[in-house]
Amino acid sequence: MSVNQQAHAGPPYGQPQPGYQGYQQPAYGGQSLPGAPQSQYGAYNGPMPGYQQPVPPQGYFPSLGFPSKGSPVSLNSDTSSLAPNFIGSLRAPPTSGAPPPASGASHPSGHVAYSQFEHGDVQNGIPASAAPMQRPPASQPFLPGSAPTPVSQMSTFQQYGPPQASVQQLRNHMAGMTIGSTAASAPPPAGLGYASVPPVSGNFSATGSGLYTPSSASQGPPLTSVSQGLPLAQPPFPGQTIPTQRLPTQVPGFTPPPPSTGVGPSSYPPTTGAPRPPAMPGPPLPGQTVAGPPSSQPNHVSSPPPPSTMAGLHPGPPMSGLHGPPPPTHPPQPGYQMQQNGSFGQMRGPQPNYGGAYPGAPNYGSPPGPPPPPKRLDPDSIPSPIQVIEDDRNNRGSEPFVTGVRGQVPPLVTTNFMVKDQGNASPRYIRCTSYNIPCTSDMAKQSQVPLAAVIKPLATLPPEETLPYLVDHGESGPVRCNRCKAYMCPFMQFIEGGRRFQCCFCSCVTEVPPHYFQHLDHTGKRVDFYDRPELSLGSYEFLATVDYCKNNKFPSPPAFIFMIDVSYNAVKSGLVRLICEELKSLLDYLPREGNMEESAIRVGFVTYNKVLHFYNVKSSLAQPQMMVVSDVADMFVPLLDGFLVNVNESRTVIASLLDQIPEMFADTRETETVFAPVIQAGLEALKAAECAGKLFIFHTSLPIAEAPGKLKNRDDRKLINTDKEKTLFQPQTSFYSNLAKDCVAQGCCVDLFLFPNQYLDVATLGVVPYQTGGSIYKYAYFQLETDQYRFLNDLRRDVQKEVGFDAVMRVRTSTGIRATDFFGAFYMSNTTDVEMAGLDCDKTITVEFKHDDKLSEDSGALLQCALLYTSCAGQRRLRIHNLSLNCCTQLADLYRNCETDTLINYLAKYAYRGVLSSPVKTVRDALINQCAQILACYRKNCASPSSAGQLILPECMKLLPVYLNCVLKSDVLQPGPEVTTDDRAYIRQLVTSMDVAETNVFFYPRLLPLTKADVDSDSLPAAIRNSEERLSKGDIYLLENGLNIFVWVGVNVQQGLIQNLFGVSSFSQISNALSTLPVLENPFSKKVRSIVDMLQGQRSRYMKLIIVKQEDKLEMLFKHFLVEDKSLSGGASYVDFLCHMHKEIRQLLS
Repeated sequence: MSVNQQAHAGPPYGQPQPGYQGYQQPAYGGQSLPGAPQSQYGAYNGPMPGYQQPVPPQGYFPSLGFPSKGSPVSLNSDTSSLAPNFIGSLRAPPTSGAPPPASGASHPSGHVAYSQFEHGDVQNGIPASAAPMQRPPASQPFLPGSAPTPVSQMSTFQQYGPPQASVQQLRNHMAGMTIGSTAASAPPPAGLGYASVPPVSGNFSATGSGLYTPSSASQGPPLTSVSQGLPLAQPPFPGQTIPTQRLPTQVPGFTPPPPSTGVGPSSYPPTTGAPRPPAMPGPPLPGQTVAGPPSSQPNHVSSPPPPSTMAGLHPGPPMSGLHGPPPPTHPPQPGYQMQQNGSFGQMRGPQPNYGGAYPGAPNYGSPPGPPPPPKRLDPDSIPSPIQVIEDDRNNRGSEPFVTGVRGQVPPLVTTNFMVKDQGNASPRYIRCTSYNIPCTSDMAKQSQVPLAAVIKPLATLPPEETLPYLVDHGESGPVRCNRCKAYMCPFMQFIEGGRRFQCCFCSCVTEVPPHYFQHLDHTGKRVDFYDRPELSLGSYEFLATVDYCKNNKFPSPPAFIFMIDVSYNAVKSGLVRLICEELKSLLDYLPREGNMEESAIRVGFVTYNKVLHFYNVKSSLAQPQMMVVSDVADMFVPLLDGFLVNVNESRTVIASLLDQIPEMFADTRETETVFAPVIQAGLEALKAAECAGKLFIFHTSLPIAEAPGKLKNRDDRKLINTDKEKTLFQPQTSFYSNLAKDCVAQGCCVDLFLFPNQYLDVATLGVVPYQTGGSIYKYAYFQLETDQYRFLNDLRRDVQKEVGFDAVMRVRTSTGIRATDFFGAFYMSNTTDVEMAGLDCDKTITVEFKHDDKLSEDSGALLQCALLYTSCAGQRRLRIHNLSLNCCTQLADLYRNCETDTLINYLAKYAYRGVLSSPVKTVRDALINQCAQILACYRKNCASPSSAGQLILPECMKLLPVYLNCVLKSDVLQPGPEVTTDDRAYIRQLVTSMDVAETNVFFYPRLLPLTKADVDSDSLPAAIRNSEERLSKGDIYLLENGLNIFVWVGVNVQQGLIQNLFGVSSFSQISNALSTLPVLENPFSKKVRSIVDMLQGQRSRYMKLIIVKQEDKLEMLFKHFLVEDKSLSGGASYVDFLCHMHKEIRQLLS
């Protein structure tokens, strides 16, 4: 029987199965399935059969433009070629006037308002289909001008979003673009702006100021392409020539559009037209500078508190009650005559539901203009992350994900689902960029889709899932392949009646050890298949023998050493006292093995400034003893016995020490610190004790005291955007890299807590934590009242979480591919082994694979990740994760089985490593180019032929442009002026070991309308898209990105809500200084606090809470995270970037 025939499907779940005798866990597989709770944060992944789609709406299609008499457009034609009168791109003049209405409600004079089409020439809409709709295949139409979404928002809602793109510039570079699809028989996806689906973003539809305008050439939504996959053609206007479809070659400059001035779209007040209550001042005109508050990630913001002059500054179109046209923010582009008010022909009559033109701007008597400007692209018609997440949650959140089948794409990370291991590792341990990989390297090169796995070997599982079983094979150790040393797994093939097995990785045949022999059943499977985790499960652990231990001797339990900076800054801020108080209780919660009474971990204490103080806390002493080492150039540990102790035995001495430390240094005047000798001291202590362990270092300033590893202040913002910018990310000395290497050899992991008030060179200080598998936490401008809660939560979790020491990881693959590149917090002394002094449950290692031979569709491809580590009880173990993938000869199969979230995780890490050696601009361009190639290859090889004006995206990659744009706009690749060098180095290191769920919310934050929350249910309110125009002044929103939680309060929020949430009576009394929400006894307060607690529980770090009042100086910071909008640092809006990607794709295709 061949490898790929093994169906790893055990007896039906719910029936009792033979237990695993002698393993630590309860009965495997026989547990009843508790209903998997519906996720709060959903996701999406690839086609699902039988997925019901909403029926397309009946009604007209406003995006069809204005057909001329006598050239009807057939909406339900089933021809498969373009209509003869298909228009190419119209290079229409820009307008400084109104964006044309998004709902098709205004028409040129002479056209009848009740229908866009002539009398009975055409049927309006598609008859609703009675049959249930199937899920679309691999590509999907996204249409610019789809039917309007119902608006149920009160008229007080005003848009104050930053303009997304100018009509001019978009016509200029995107002539003829539609976002469409060639999917045959594909219904429109829910929520992409079709009238049958209300927007997910609460109840305001997205018609904002200045969104982008695709050319009328391809305005037709492929609502007809439900049957034929063609864009609807639009007949020419009488006497109009049809230019060929082309794209100008210039790269769009993402410049601010002219403020729009005419009639506003939909039923909202016009953007700057009719008088409205004063809202906020407009953006500065060119040449005006904006002194701004920090808009970097506030959790690592290092800039001092902003000047208060900024109070009301607001990016976005001017709309503070202007009564006439504001000055355009840039001159009209040459060759385009400016139009007044966007009108054409004779005077346009007032339209139903629309305010007139702005007062004082006569628009009558203007000469008949060229054809009408095409409509701008409605953001609701481009792929929405919120919709994709919601769809995946609804489709895949209720069923358990059973891993028995090869190459299954798991639900998205944002979906709450339960995993049943039946032979492949859970997606909580391994996620891949694609679950169907090309058979040849040529195909992989052609597609440019990176083949990578994001591996989290010690990931925490939810309580309803079983931990990996621990298998003990006694002194002989785990059974392995003789040649490639792969470990026994479900894909090994037993032959010759079970006496030998053939390796699934290298095909070598190995004898089965006598103690491991078992007979085969009639299918060739061993009779004890279900009794052995390593034969039936994707993830399991082996107890390692002494051969797997350093120096062939079993390890001692690890130690934790707490090393506290007691310089002037640390003492004065209250930090030293806070740490000492917390450690008294925290030491009772050191990690321990499941059934142990107390932790086996020993602890030690060091304090330091320019010199180091060691403490003897031996249980027999009445008082702790202090020993000072002032010769920091030659570090040694002055005591062996009494430095590392058992917490319970030395409890009174430790408590006495922790009481005395703050008093001892209360009057210190020492401001200088050392850093490298502190790590060396911890390393020497672990060496002397012959054990692995972790150093917890609490540090406040740049180490400028005379000592090894002394640093100088090299912070230089002038290097940004130059070829030398990369030096800001590199360590300033190689000393720390060598020190890290020594630490890894000993199993000494470093966790660093930083409390800087100024530059302290995170790029250099972070080298040792990074290369030893440790973590860095940063609390800029630490203040006891506002930051202690966050710091203490991080410290508690860091001390208590599961961690493996002295770890080595190797990834084996079946013939045809091999692991070639690795990303994460670790050290590598050779090309195959990833070494980590410590590896905790939050860390991931990302591995890239390349072809070294052909793969076969029949046998697929296999990965085996083996992690050798010491548990917190000092037990040497091997954790094994196996995963089988499909292989394909058709590119369409590759594109149908990709996982965009994992792809973005890989691309971000690849780019963040790139900035160490290349200019940031080069890195950004390479990212854009690679993604354009991925999408162009799909367009060329997998999509049905269609107009070049259509942007066609693979179904499972339709969010690639929006997410990629978020990576490009991140602080590492495009910093605003207030992002410090330390912030960027910190974020770069942080992202490098993030898992897929963390990068997902970090790059595209979650935005929840709190005022829409149901106080009586446990569920979260439906998330909305990250754009300012989705915010209403009368609501309160929560935005989280894994590091921060913002609570944004609109100026018009009802007084009762403010009272219920903040305990004050008016908007002006809300304090920005709150670091936690007040505990108030009312349903709204309880609901919001429970949401915050739930989000905190899902993240590996405690998020900083920041209260942002609309029009307040902190709002700039909040807007930095509205990633679909244009950023202040020059990042493109989503709509602009989609245009730019489309242009890049078309250039590649031509």
